[in-house]
Amino acid sequence: MLASIIVANPDPLSLSHAMAQLAQRTLAVRGYEIAFHDLNAEGFDPVQPTGESANTASADALVEQHCAELAQADLILVFHPNWWGQPPAILKGWIDRVFRLGTAYGYPPGVSYEGVPVGLLRARHAIVVNTSNTPPEREAAVFGDPLEAIWKHCVFGLCGVDSVIRRMVGPVSGSSAEQRAQWLAEVETLVAELA
Repeated sequence: MLASIIVANPDPLSLSHAMAQLAQRTLAVRGYEIAFHDLNAEGFDPVQPTGESANTASADALVEQHCAELAQADLILVFHPNWWGQPPAILKGWIDRVFRLGTAYGYPPGVSYEGVPVGLLRARHAIVVNTSNTPPEREAAVFGDPLEAIWKHCVFGLCGVDSVIRRMVGPVSGSSAEQRAQWLAEVETLVAELA
């Protein structure tokens, strides 16, 4: 069983990193093979140089590695901060380049690009945990929680992942060590139960 873990936060001491590393340890002791990627640390290039229909292969070896791992993953985990109701740009670029035609989705024979795509991903489950400095109640009431729609419907749902669990933790700014420990424990439990 392969678990793909993606962390997208420029601060290596972030709660995003701590949660991703805890998920890695939790899955490793349960026998998972782990593909762990810190997008910022590995210098992932988020700029997609072609249009969507031409994005079926890349001369970038790192992109090809990510695509191969995504296609083979049984479980996908993503950890990132909420920036302006969106993932950070590096993570959006990762989606653009890796969730590509022929890897993450395709079209049935005879169906054009205007038709309904079909998901190609093998993974049946994904976990997305984002950190935020906005209280959850305000996020839902004022902004409508756009990350929920992005991950559940626009990304994973379209690409065939049936079960998407998303958690938002925060406000992180000013949180106590005890609160961060509680969030980490919640993530550990979530990952262990799904594994």
